[in-house]
Amino acid sequence: MTHDHDHAHGSGHGHHHGHGSDLTPVEARVKALESLLVEKGYIVPAALDALVEMYETKVGPHLGARVVARAWVDPTYRDRLLADATPAIAELGIGGRGGEHMVVVANTPDTHNMVVCTLCSCYPWPVLGLPPVWYKAPAYRARAVIDPRGVLADFGVGLPETTRITVWDSTAETRFMVLPMRPAGTEGFPEEALAALVTRDSMIGTGLPLSPGSEIPA
Repeated sequence: MTHDHDHAHGSGHGHHHGHGSDLTPVEARVKALESLLVEKGYIVPAALDALVEMYETKVGPHLGARVVARAWVDPTYRDRLLADATPAIAELGIGGRGGEHMVVVANTPDTHNMVVCTLCSCYPWPVLGLPPVWYKAPAYRARAVIDPRGVLADFGVGLPETTRITVWDSTAETRFMVLPMRPAGTEGFPEEALAALVTRDSMIGTGLPLSPGSEIPA
């Protein structure tokens, strides 16, 4: 589902806790809940540690960044990605539950894409990792559809008034990812250096890639 707006009218945490006064109130509640679940036998600490480690090191926005960088340097891959994203992403060994029905939409000089899930918080976990807290917030889910330009401004993204903003509504059946535009001045950058410029928010559409110099090219 899409919503077009404006002129177009379309629309880590680590598994380590401090002790005593080092714990914030939220951390203390999480620690207490975790201890209770372990005590009741609902979770196994080693399995929980493995799950956290997986999302910290193996699954995350760095995988989506690889997809974007490949599309920036390989026009034929870009075409495959936009035509049928799931198998194109799988070409890089990326995929899994929550990433079976991917659709990638490309930003252009005239169109900016942004992703929301108005019903809940469907998100392409295998490609982007854990969703940010704000992605699940009712305020974002509502305002992204009603006032996407205002939401982008809140994120520090100012677009020309002539830029069409299209909002894509993810569901369990279809999960969207944005292919941001390649930053200027990156001609000749190796793929790994390009991937370092791709931010999580740029793949949701609430941000832009970093400019050259923000990261040191590999």
